[in-house]
Amino acid sequence: MFDFRLTVFYTVAKRLSFTKAAAELFVTQPAITKHIQELESQLGMALFDRRGNQISLTTAGNVLLRHAETIMGVYRQIEFDLNAMKGQPGGRLRLGASSTIAQYVIPAVLARFQEQSPDVTLSLLSGNTDQIEQALLNNDIDLGLVEGRTHHSDIRYTPFVKDELVLVCRADHPLASRDEISLDELKTVPIVLRERGSGSLEVVEHALRGAGLRLTDLKLGLQLGSTEGIKSYLSSSDSMAFISIFAVQDELKSGTLRVLDVAALTIRRDFYSIQLQGVGEGLADTFMRFTRQQYARR
Repeated sequence: MFDFRLTVFYTVAKRLSFTKAAAELFVTQPAITKHIQELESQLGMALFDRRGNQISLTTAGNVLLRHAETIMGVYRQIEFDLNAMKGQPGGRLRLGASSTIAQYVIPAVLARFQEQSPDVTLSLLSGNTDQIEQALLNNDIDLGLVEGRTHHSDIRYTPFVKDELVLVCRADHPLASRDEISLDELKTVPIVLRERGSGSLEVVEHALRGAGLRLTDLKLGLQLGSTEGIKSYLSSSDSMAFISIFAVQDELKSGTLRVLDVAALTIRRDFYSIQLQGVGEGLADTFMRFTRQQYARR
């Protein structure tokens, strides 16, 4: 229905790779090359600088990309509006989610949404909160789901579900028989943390400040880039970690991890959906209404 040649340019420009664009659009790399050459011939100017296996946008290419961003957004809105007239959501929804949400919170909702709305094509990008916000600002995704809130002026933040970060350790940890430890005891235990840019780390720091502690007051251990990595590390370590309650459901049921309360410290937070300011009603809003309904039933 829409100009495929512009879609090819847009995909190559965003990925800066003919190979990645071909894989994403399910066409051959020679076909991608042909479409770009035809577009450059039509416009009478080069859109990409080619140096060996590397490509970059020319000045003309950057101008076209700015306009293509707007046009591709209009395409997605047209597709949504026309499908809405048929009473069936349809189109493409590009999601991004920070690591905890992507792995533990949203998969079941995605499956139910896809079952209810088979004409919607979903994609999911995972990263930490900073990376997902940047992907939204770069128009690489339509909707983000993040653990933190940085108050970026171009982003609209909307809470969609509540979470709690709990202190966990392996089941046979020397302190595992305790129900609660004090803040002073917390300072003596090796703590494993997520990496900088993680929404989880930001929330832990904020909660500690509220309890009169700084992160540096703790006995800091490793910083790991994934919750799964932290859980695996805890299984053979005397360290502890603050982890989303969503992420440890299986381990608590199986008895491999234990939760310890910390006196005078509770770490609760909202997960947020994020969209660019000024973006109107679309498929992202339909998905978030469905998501909130799913969690309201729990």
